Amino acid sequence: MSRTSRSFRIAATATVAALGLLATACGGDGGSADTASDGKPVTISYWTWTLGAKSTVEAFNRTHKDIKVRLTEIPSGTEGYSKMANAVKGGNAPDVATVEYQMVPEFASQGNLIDLTKYAGETVKSKFPDAVQSLVTFGGRTWTVPYDVAPQLYYYRTDLFKKYGIEVPKTWDDFKAAAAKVKKQDKNARLASMPKSDPALLAALAWQADGKWFTTEGDAWKPAVNDAPSKKVAAYWDGLVKDDLVQSYTAYSPEETKARTSGRTLSFLGASWSAGSLKAAMPDLSGKWAAAPLPNWGSPAAGNYGGTSYGVLKGSEHAEQAAEFIKWLTTDKAGVEARLADLASPSSALPADPEMRAVAAAKFDTAYLNGQDLYKLASEQVDTIVPGWTWGPDQLDVYTAVQDATAKSGFSGGVEAGQQKAESGITERGLKLAE
Repeated sequence: MSRTSRSFRIAATATVAALGLLATACGGDGGSADTASDGKPVTISYWTWTLGAKSTVEAFNRTHKDIKVRLTEIPSGTEGYSKMANAVKGGNAPDVATVEYQMVPEFASQGNLIDLTKYAGETVKSKFPDAVQSLVTFGGRTWTVPYDVAPQLYYYRTDLFKKYGIEVPKTWDDFKAAAAKVKKQDKNARLASMPKSDPALLAALAWQADGKWFTTEGDAWKPAVNDAPSKKVAAYWDGLVKDDLVQSYTAYSPEETKARTSGRTLSFLGASWSAGSLKAAMPDLSGKWAAAPLPNWGSPAAGNYGGTSYGVLKGSEHAEQAAEFIKWLTTDKAGVEARLADLASPSSALPADPEMRAVAAAKFDTAYLNGQDLYKLASEQVDTIVPGWTWGPDQLDVYTAVQDATAKSGFSGGVEAGQQKAESGITERGLKLAE
């Protein structure tokens, strides 16, 4: 397994410098660690959308007497984060929740997270590479505990590529040519679908193209959601949609799955975690999918598409027990194995803890990808993640603006709307906007 790349380390260093600006705004440093006085186990609630959650909770509950976990599955993306934020406001938030890296600074700055430094700070410092630590630790505090890294990957149907005489595209020019070839041969089939409902994917593609949605100048934030690389990416996909070379199904919808299952969609843009989703959604297509590096703009490159950590939400009365569960989830062999044990909802996430990657690789069933070593490929792609990306302090609002505008006026309109919201959001939060 490859080590975290120098480029990714540089990116995280930039991020932590920017996030330091939020330290004075961060709240939620409480949460008692009281244990049940009646001798009964403490029950903590856990909200997540991640695959393998059910088997993980069942394994933890079987092996721990003093702590029991109650699982609630919630939607991913903006809907899930809105649900969590509203739960904090309403005083009924869960103890533990999944928080993707791009949302850690926003959730911390809004006071939605409990400071985990005394409960998990040493674990994060000792178990994870510096780059990953920097995604969850800023202002001298540890806010969440990492689970996985999510370099982009390209998934394709090997049988259909053979049928249409298509080579796996190495560049985006290759991708466009392949898309035209598929359409010419079959009016009902397309090479891929580019959803207008997934701003995280658009962000990852902008990241791959060396876009920089947020940077800092001294103590001020400088958003650039509509920078030149991001505009290039948006225009590229707008062109493919306009020319009817790709579909545009809603991400994770039944229609999108049906198109892949029926062979009307030959490939898709994903990440290391996508293989588990494939296996769960399309078990009958075992052996027909493969993964490859994402097509690039001229040299090997990837963005980080997602990646999850675990935090304790404000209002939890059992922060210590919640942190114990999180430590088991992220750094214990049994926890990683349990996440892969549920055959109905398998996970292929690439652990951020290097010691756990071999554990996950050994447990994951490679038969679905016809024996391909997904973990080796994904680890190699970590080394191509482009440096210099920084997440902003109003990421959820930016994502919502991008998604809403993209649905109405395409990806180019999405990045313009995202830029406007980034600027207004920074000012509204009392942060300084660079001139």
